[in-house]
Amino acid sequence: MSGSFNKFLEKGKAKLKEFTDDKPAQQQQAYPGQNHQQQGAQGYPGHQPQQYSGAPYPPQQYPQNQQWGPPQNQQWGPPQNQQWGPPNQQWGPPQQQQQWGPPPPQQAFSPPPVPQHSKPGSGPPPIPMNRPMSNPPPPQNIPPPHHERVYWKPSFDASTPVSHNFRHELGDHGWGNEEKQNYTDSPSNSFHHDNRLIVRGLVQNGSYTSARLTSHQTLSRPRGYLSAVILPPHAEGIWPAYWMLPKDPFSWPGDGEIDIAESWNAEGDNHSCLHWGHYNGEDKFKHQVVVTKLQDSIRQPHTYGFSWIEEEGIPGWRGRMIWYIDGRPVMKGSIPEGTRRLEDYRLLINIAMGGTVNKGVLPKDGYYDMVVSDLKMCEEPVGGWDQFERDYAATPEGKAL
Repeated sequence: MSGSFNKFLEKGKAKLKEFTDDKPAQQQQAYPGQNHQQQGAQGYPGHQPQQYSGAPYPPQQYPQNQQWGPPQNQQWGPPQNQQWGPPNQQWGPPQQQQQWGPPPPQQAFSPPPVPQHSKPGSGPPPIPMNRPMSNPPPPQNIPPPHHERVYWKPSFDASTPVSHNFRHELGDHGWGNEEKQNYTDSPSNSFHHDNRLIVRGLVQNGSYTSARLTSHQTLSRPRGYLSAVILPPHAEGIWPAYWMLPKDPFSWPGDGEIDIAESWNAEGDNHSCLHWGHYNGEDKFKHQVVVTKLQDSIRQPHTYGFSWIEEEGIPGWRGRMIWYIDGRPVMKGSIPEGTRRLEDYRLLINIAMGGTVNKGVLPKDGYYDMVVSDLKMCEEPVGGWDQFERDYAATPEGKAL
């Protein structure tokens, strides 16, 4: 039994020695980070040597002042101070700049501005007190009613030169009536504004300028109807006229003259006139006139019309004419033989100053506008030729001058 014990004891010592000899190797295989000072660069990949004590793992080097998850002071979702959807500006019309929808109503009619480059003297002329502040003429170039048969209607758009429709007659030679003004082709005396034709008389420091326009278009029909909406100036010494003469060459007064809208010296009356021949002998009866009181014409435009029929084959007879104001016939007349045919007539628009009809009175400093719109030539008058016959039967002839 002692021998067996000794064998057991020897065997135990051998096991103990084996255990003791194996311990350093076991320590070298300890968990990562143990004995880290001794491992040095042989630690886990990317690790930098670091001093620590007692910790089983090296401290983690997370970025300072940073929380994982959403960054501090920042809300996930829409950026601060901004609402998702439309930006701070409300969608729709821009704020305090423009309102969408229908345009604002047009302001009451007032004279167009005087072009700076064309003012006479050193400063703008004062605005006369006789210009309208309401009830403007209707817009130009509107589609005609279905019953109208228009064959000429000039454009008064600002992009269309006045010379496209009219010739400027020039000069300051008195024009047979001791007139004072100088007719020019300057844009200060005739221009388009707001789809209207403006003929402007300018007076300042002894300078008198205006425009006299003659249409390129003639009546060009053996019968027809001419119409325009006109707001003439009213002032002492001012003589606006909307009238007709034969095309060049012609002889005055033998070839005739027709005045449709004419007034002078701020009287507020319209003169519808027919002039043929001279003012003596039998010719004096060819000069006829009807005066129509239009006191509201200082501020209210009116529609001035003229219709004609030239007839053939009747001895001693050339045809018939009717003058209208606002669709109402105010004068009729016959066309004598020997005069120019009406289809050769052209339209004139002008503002004269001084002269015999104004008895030498001259206008004061200022500007004086004749506003023309809705000018047109039609195949027939309003109501047709049946209405023309009824009107002719009921309308008085003009009185001899």
